[in-house]
This record gives sequence, C-alpha cells and structure tokens, in this order.
Amino acid sequence: MIFWTTIIFVLFFFLLKKFAWKPILGAVKSREDSINNALASAEKAKLEMQNLKADNENLLQEARAEREGMLKDAREMKNNMIEEAKEEAQEQASKMIAQAQAAIESEKKAAMAELKNHVATLSIEIAEKVVRQELSNKDRQLELVDTMLGDAKLN
Repeated sequence: MIFWTTIIFVLFFFLLKKFAWKPILGAVKSREDSINNALASAEKAKLEMQNLKADNENLLQEARAEREGMLKDAREMKNNMIEEAKEEAQEQASKMIAQAQAAIESEKKAAMAELKNHVATLSIEIAEKVVRQELSNKDRQLELVDTMLGDAKLN
C-alpha cells in the first residue's frame, strides 16, 4: 500500500506539474500582476490627489491674496474719495466765507457812505439854521462882518 500510494502520489505530482502547475502559476502570476498594477494605480491616484490638493491650496492662496489686494484697493479708493470730498467741502466753505466777508464789507461801505451823506445833510441843515439865526438880526450881521474882517488878514 505504501508502494501504490507513493506511485499514485508521484504520478499525480507529474500530472499536476505537466497540466495544472503552469496554469495555476500563470493564474497566480496574473493575479499578482493585477494586484501590483492596482497598487501602482492606487499610488498614482494618491499622488495625483496630493498634487490636486496642493494645486487647490495654491489657487486658494492666490484667490485670498487677490481678494486682499482688491479689498486694500477698495479701502484706498474709499479713503481717497473721502479726502477729496473733505477738500472740496473745505474749498466750498472757504469760498462761501470769502463771499460772505465780501458781502459784509460792501454792505459796511454802503452803510458808511449813507451815514456820511446823512451826517453831511444834517450838518448842512444845522449850519443853515445857525446862519439864519445869526443873520436874522441887523446888529448881529454887522457884528459878524466885523468879526470876520478882524479875523481876515491881508497879505
């Protein structure tokens, strides 16, 4: 029985080696290759994902930098507009003050001229009344003429 078992085992071994061993090894080899290919593909996909992630981070950083630049520009524009508005308002206020001062000065001159005219008119009226009173009496007229002649000196 040992003899027949050994012969059957050897015969079975040669049959397996001749017919089944190569297809089994080929199947194992192809399976190993497909697993290696799958691992390589997974590694490539992993690297691509890392590259994409890095690219996305770079794009995000660029977008943030661009946004910050735009916000900075907007702030500068706002500040410039405010400064220009302040300067324009200051100029307009200065012009209005200058116009008001000129108007006040012209009104003041007009009031002074009117006051001078009024004072001159009053002075003439007072002088006329004084002269009439002085000249109403004959004695006073003679006395005034004598006084004036006494005051007048001939060269």
